[in-house]
Amino acid sequence: MKYLPIFLILINFSFSQNPYQKIKFGSDVFFEKYFYLIQDKKVGIICNQASVLSNGVHLVDSLLKRGACISALFSPEHGIRGEYQAGVKFLNEIDSLTGLKVYSLYGKTKKPTRQMLEDIDVLIFDLQDVGSRFYTYTITLYYAMQAAAENDKIFIVLDRPNPINGIDIEGPVLNPKLKSNVGIFPIPVRHGLTIGEIAKMIVGENWLGKNLKLSMKVIPMENWDRKKYFDELDISWIPPSPNLKSVSSTVTYPGVCFLEATNVSEGRGTDLAFQIFGAPWINSELLIQELNKLNLTGVQFKKYEFIPASDKKTKYEFKYVNEKCFGVYIDVTDRKYFKPVQTGLSIIYVLSILYPDFLVIDYNFLSKLVGLRIEPETLKTGRILNSQSKSELIKLENYLKIRKKHIIYKDF
Repeated sequence: MKYLPIFLILINFSFSQNPYQKIKFGSDVFFEKYFYLIQDKKVGIICNQASVLSNGVHLVDSLLKRGACISALFSPEHGIRGEYQAGVKFLNEIDSLTGLKVYSLYGKTKKPTRQMLEDIDVLIFDLQDVGSRFYTYTITLYYAMQAAAENDKIFIVLDRPNPINGIDIEGPVLNPKLKSNVGIFPIPVRHGLTIGEIAKMIVGENWLGKNLKLSMKVIPMENWDRKKYFDELDISWIPPSPNLKSVSSTVTYPGVCFLEATNVSEGRGTDLAFQIFGAPWINSELLIQELNKLNLTGVQFKKYEFIPASDKKTKYEFKYVNEKCFGVYIDVTDRKYFKPVQTGLSIIYVLSILYPDFLVIDYNFLSKLVGLRIEPETLKTGRILNSQSKSELIKLENYLKIRKKHIIYKDF
């Protein structure tokens, strides 16, 4: 028995060194420690179907249960319940579940107006980003922050994980001349930040405007390991938009999304969007052979045939709806080494070589997605495969310095 105290000390030490700590989203931490920020205040919430606490209960429901005074909801692209397809504009509406007014931020109005905010003291932002520059929720964040600053409103960001980890960074830094509704910040395609860290960067780098001052509070997560992907967090994935049905799709999304600027299907209308691609005029075997010759790390390309279906709810028709597409499945064999941006550019390059008479490219849109000016000559010469010019490396080094200033969580 005289050894028992020493044994207990060792057990306690072991648990203190390796505790199982479940992640807490910014929304969880808000309810535990920061609810006083909205006490006796009228609140507006920018959210959608994925704005849940770690227990799966929606933020709005949790706030109403706690007695918060919610004046209105604000919806990003895809709608308050994620029912609208990419690029579809929609109007203001009444939320069928809560009866609250919902203002659309993806129609004629992208930035909350003075009229929308007149009955609001605090604007809460809680959207799940996917780690790619052209995903529009960070642009919604920017405009909402601007509106809050212009109208003297408190702005609260409830932080969430970067689902494809907060370490890996890839792709060109956006050329400022290519700012658009799919990218407005000088950051790489795969930026390695959380939505809260982006908010900090926007303020810290004066991207809102030199004369704008914002009263902002970022509520950080607890127990998030930025090396991890979302599917390693022991929490269910709720698609933040209709075609990112799994974490696997978010992994390949930063590269396959480039195909949106072509007449090749990126798999929309199937359950594997952004993990597969194809068209009726593609020879799968030949395409796979040429792609595998590139020896890209962490990935293999496999034959896949599919027929895109229209969206049943909205009747939205995708590329080649109801047509058989001969294509490719992107089998990510090792996420540690897989480079989605390099993979996406390689796919477009090989398609341009094999199918010059079939492939149609919107070079202006492709340039906005990639962040560099892409011309037909860029493809013909293969220069699209190498964005590591001296000037691009300088831009990336500068980004890394800026990023370091605004990191909230330990950067390994």
